[in-house]
Amino acid sequence: MKVLIVDDEELIRNVIKEYAEIEKYEVYEAENGLKAIEIIENNDIDVIVLDIMMPKLDGYSTYREIKKIKKIPTIILSARSEEYDKLFGFELGVDDYLAKPFSPKELIARIKAVTRRNQKDELEDKFVYKTLEVDFVGHTVKIDNEEITLTPKAFEILTYFIQNQKVAISRDTLLNKIWGYDFFGDDRTVDTHIKMLRNSLGEYRDLIKTVRGLGYKFEIK
Repeated sequence: MKVLIVDDEELIRNVIKEYAEIEKYEVYEAENGLKAIEIIENNDIDVIVLDIMMPKLDGYSTYREIKKIKKIPTIILSARSEEYDKLFGFELGVDDYLAKPFSPKELIARIKAVTRRNQKDELEDKFVYKTLEVDFVGHTVKIDNEEITLTPKAFEILTYFIQNQKVAISRDTLLNKIWGYDFFGDDRTVDTHIKMLRNSLGEYRDLIKTVRGLGYKFEIK
């Protein structure tokens, strides 16, 4: 597997590279966003570890440009841990967010998780309820034949809900199933994504029920 590490701090790149190579990953390095884009254009990268604060082109702008080229699982690194930064990254479509300083072992676990999620077989089916249509193969959601935009995480959550209809699902379960690792922090991340998903579903927002003291449940009327 090919991993691209994008960070202007050589020491951080070296640490990540050391741990990635233990896992037998092929590592590419870029000290800024422009170099990262050049590497993406000329190599089949499987996952990106991307710093936000860099010279020439910041991480968010770099990610926007990369998305124009190809879709690649991306983990954002940042010395800033404000909720706004996380939400902004998720809204752009990044797969994960890790605040500095971080554990290299945790980063490797997250790399494995995002690549595992992106490599799993797609469901060969559609979910249709009234005018709501979820295409698991095409990765699209439509309401009244109009496609709505969901972040990758929101689509994964909706898919998991549909697969587990009428089952009360805890926040911890969602963190482990969707994020794929033991989450270090509180569970507000789940609530934030559920809020975004409900807003996107509009008239179908009530299909996601809140289970007091536990989590959520997807239930059609």
